[in-house]
Amino acid sequence: MRLFRLAPKTAILVLGVLFGLLSNSYGQIKKDTISVLFIGNSYTYYNNLAQMIGLISDSMDIKIICRKSTAGGASLSDHWNGLRGLKTIEKLNERNYNIVVLQDYSLQAIEKPDTMLYYGNMFSNIIRKKGSKIFLYNTWARKTDPSTQPSIDKMYKSLAESNDATLVPIGKYWQRIMELNSSVELFHTDGSHPSHVGSFLNALAFVKHITGKLPKRFATVYNYIDKDGESFRIMQLTKEEIELCVRVLTEHDSTQKSK
Repeated sequence: MRLFRLAPKTAILVLGVLFGLLSNSYGQIKKDTISVLFIGNSYTYYNNLAQMIGLISDSMDIKIICRKSTAGGASLSDHWNGLRGLKTIEKLNERNYNIVVLQDYSLQAIEKPDTMLYYGNMFSNIIRKKGSKIFLYNTWARKTDPSTQPSIDKMYKSLAESNDATLVPIGKYWQRIMELNSSVELFHTDGSHPSHVGSFLNALAFVKHITGKLPKRFATVYNYIDKDGESFRIMQLTKEEIELCVRVLTEHDSTQKSK
């Protein structure tokens, strides 16, 4: 019985075509998607948090698609009343989201806790009526005043409990990172906004709380394609920084299961 053999060059060509077809078929596999709307301010848009969440989820079987309604220094009351040029209520009503994330002004939980709870409850009511899940972006204390973290956590926990919302305890994750490695800088130079590492930790935390798991692999460089098809770099991290963030989130998950 004679076997049909291809010339070396022809064999390489055939293999290349087959590989291309397989690659295209995998690329066309549709993933489950989760749509998320972030309602917040610069703590949400700094370092392109929404895009980072999407990029991190690219290596998973679920794609997280994020939109946002933000303005620098905006509070939930600003969002509700349409101040600072915000059209948050309109964005909530224009489509259905699986999840809506609420993030108040960074000092609101300390300076105006009743106002935070009032507008947090108002937004939670409208979000529930639309059939979306409520997530709370529990932010961190400023670098110069870490003692305020318990007060911030208390208000977000209260808002979460009264609305059956999912609490994403970013402040606690930041505290743990600083305990494990004080040389890792989570803050921007202003002592308020997040550094690239801080934003990566935040994005990873949302991926974990939204999907219930972490990616199996990570890039150290994250690029994003803009509307014109141009690539721009969002951030670059070291393997050590990524491993530290993963450790903190994994540690927290183990602690929660043991309770």
